[in-house]
Amino acid sequence: MYNKTIMLGNLTRDIELRYAPTGTAIAKSSIATTHKYKTQGGEQKEEVCFLEFVIMGRMAEVSNQYLRKGSKVLLEGRLTFEQWTAQDGTARNRHSLRVDEMKMLDSKPTGVNAPQQQQQNQNIPEMDTSYYEQ
Repeated sequence: MYNKTIMLGNLTRDIELRYAPTGTAIAKSSIATTHKYKTQGGEQKEEVCFLEFVIMGRMAEVSNQYLRKGSKVLLEGRLTFEQWTAQDGTARNRHSLRVDEMKMLDSKPTGVNAPQQQQQNQNIPEMDTSYYEQ
């Protein structure tokens, strides 16, 4: 079986960086892509696709340092299916992209100083990362 997805688009929100108990960096965000086409009637249409993604390791730290909401990026990886129970008890699920390769496409970096970013990340509570460490 083969599972490969390539997405080119813009981040819909800033990167959320956390660390697993093992010390592995885990970055989460989402990307928006668009597809423009004409209907048979000649009307211009635009279809937007939003997809959550996860980046692991050093690439997660680099993405947190240089990418911001609106940054143009090319992501390559595999789709994963996530299931969980919401706080109200309902079963929830979604597909997300587990990123293997990332290319930043903005003309110049818009990152912040790393020490300031690390200080901000220390205030973020730990998350359950067992699913991503498989």
